[in-house]
Amino acid sequence: MSNVFLPLATSGWDSAEYDAMQAVIKSGNFTMGAKVAEYEKRFSEFFGSKFTVMCSSGSTANLLMVAALFFKKERPLKAGDEVIVPAVSWSTTYFPLHQYGLKLRFVDIDRETLNFDMAELEKAINPSTRLIMAVNLLGNPNDFSRIQQLIQGKNITLIEDNCESMGATFDGRQCGTFGVMGTFSSFFSHHISTMEGGCVVTDDEELYHILLCIRAHGWTRNLPKHNHVTGVKSDNPFEEAFKFVLPGYNVRPLEMEGAIGIEQLKKLSKFVEERRANAEQFLELFGNHPWLLVQREIGKSSWFGFSLVLKPTAQITRLELANHLQKSGAECRPIVAGNFAKNPVVQHFNYVIQGDLPNAEWIDSNGLFVGNHQVPIREALKKLRQAVDQLGV
Repeated sequence: MSNVFLPLATSGWDSAEYDAMQAVIKSGNFTMGAKVAEYEKRFSEFFGSKFTVMCSSGSTANLLMVAALFFKKERPLKAGDEVIVPAVSWSTTYFPLHQYGLKLRFVDIDRETLNFDMAELEKAINPSTRLIMAVNLLGNPNDFSRIQQLIQGKNITLIEDNCESMGATFDGRQCGTFGVMGTFSSFFSHHISTMEGGCVVTDDEELYHILLCIRAHGWTRNLPKHNHVTGVKSDNPFEEAFKFVLPGYNVRPLEMEGAIGIEQLKKLSKFVEERRANAEQFLELFGNHPWLLVQREIGKSSWFGFSLVLKPTAQITRLELANHLQKSGAECRPIVAGNFAKNPVVQHFNYVIQGDLPNAEWIDSNGLFVGNHQVPIREALKKLRQAVDQLGV
């Protein structure tokens, strides 16, 4: 569409990323190697985590994160254990949980924050709860102080899907580091882009070694000599190179993605700063809108996008709003996957719904979001407000 003034996403690359790609091409080393390792090291340093494992996407990061919990030596998860999830998120938040045989308990979200409704989360926690998957939606942190209070003293593990919220912080701490593991995505439309790509971070060395193993075939090749999976490796590479010890995958990233990530990480702080500055303008324009509700920030959001949710008093449908915005030149889409519990795919899940999901359902029927960017978009946001005002409702 030629008249688009506010696309959902734009590239954050310049010559540095293209030069990094060319350097990899010139080297002839395309599979996971030194550049990926350097990116992982820098990623850990940036987010304040001991260990980082890069993989092929945020979706496979979630897969590795969930799988790793099943191979711990002490108190591993097992099929049938119950995991609490928010009712609004992306599909691959849920799929690994189902694929490993967990029972999902869908909990409603807060209509304003778009994250867990804390009162409903408290009700959902029960003696069968073994795991909570917290999802920081559209850049916005959960209230982790409250979550920690709710699980304190209980045999409950917290993990984070932080794929939409890279660079967000809560109480001065990077989101993605509150659980025993956290995941990140560097897909094109996210805060930084490595084409495709994702990461899992953790401070737990055993989980780190499990992640290294299952990222690549379940073999021992990428493990250190002394490790928590096999104990001590043989010094004979012929024996160790093709020894398979865990049921793993091949979700390794490309060396080119690691090289791009190194350059993108250098820009991340500035990117988040610009996104937050754009958000200030957005909130000035829409914070007190008569018939649109916007996301209420918890901590310091990295503002993946800007949600627009119809209030009950709105005299317009979401479809009418979406059609008008797109015709005007503002791309938009539903809020993530809406109320995921109503998707036909859940017929394959073992799941229960905690009470009703009125807020998730409202978001599903009445919410959308527009893009935010790593560059100033102040004029575009003014045009967005003008476009909304043209509806005259």
